[in-house]
Amino acid sequence: MGPLLSDITVNGEVIPAATIAAEAQMHEAPKGKPGIAWRAAGRALAVRALLLQEARARSLTPEPVTEGDRAETEEEALIRQLLDEALTPEAPSDDAVRAVYDADPAKFRAPTLYEAAHILFPVRPGDDAVLGAAREKAEAVLADLARSPREFDRLARELSACSSRDAGGRLGQIATGDTVPEFEAVLDRLAEGEIAAEPVATRYGLHIIRLDARAPGAILPFETVAPRIRAMLAKAEWARAARDFIETLADKAEVTGVDLKAA
Repeated sequence: MGPLLSDITVNGEVIPAATIAAEAQMHEAPKGKPGIAWRAAGRALAVRALLLQEARARSLTPEPVTEGDRAETEEEALIRQLLDEALTPEAPSDDAVRAVYDADPAKFRAPTLYEAAHILFPVRPGDDAVLGAAREKAEAVLADLARSPREFDRLARELSACSSRDAGGRLGQIATGDTVPEFEAVLDRLAEGEIAAEPVATRYGLHIIRLDARAPGAILPFETVAPRIRAMLAKAEWARAARDFIETLADKAEVTGVDLKAA
C-alpha cells in the first residue's frame, strides 16, 4: 500500500499504522482498492481522537450506560456526553414535517404484500467458483421454465436449497422488508405470474423468482406518518450539527497523515 502505511497524528497524539490497518478491516472498499478503506479508517480514528481530546479538555467524566446486553466503553461514553453537551440541533418545525409529506405522499405507504415463489441455489459471498456453477444451473432451469412454466413446482421441490421447496418454492405472503433488498426489488418489477428472466443474486446465493400476486400498500395519512418524518428530520439535523462541530474541531487541530476534509 506504499505511502498509505503511515501513522496519523492529531494534535501530537499518534495513531499507529497498525491501528489504522485493523480499523480498515471494518470499512468496505471495492476489490483491489484497499486505499479507500484505509483512508476511511484513518478519518474515523482521527475524528475519534479529536472528540476524545475535546471531551477531556472539558473535564468530562465518563458515565457509561448499558442498553440491553451492550455496555458502553468509557471512551464511547465520553464521546456521547461531549456531543450531548456540544450539540444544539434545531427541532423540526411543523411546516418542515408537512413539506416532506406533501412533496411525495406516495413514499409513505403501508407495506406492500407479495405472494411469491423461488428456487435457491446457495452461494457463499466471494466464492466465485461456486457462483459460476450455480449460475449455469440456474440459467438451465430458467430455460426449462421458459418452455414450461408449470414445471416451477417440481423443479423447486427437486433443486431448491430453501425450506420452501416443500411447498414448491412458495414463500407464502410476505411484506415489504421481509426479504433482502435485491429480492424485493425484483418483486416490485415483475408482473403477476411472471418469472424473472435472470437469476437474482443475494447474499444467500442465486434465486429464480416468480411473482404470483402483489397488493401495494395504501398511502398512509399525514397524521400517521408525521412522527416518523419528525424523527427522520431530527436525526438528519443532529448529523448536520455533529458534522459542523467536528469541522470546527478539525479547523483548529494539527492533523497529519489524513485529510479530514476529504469526502
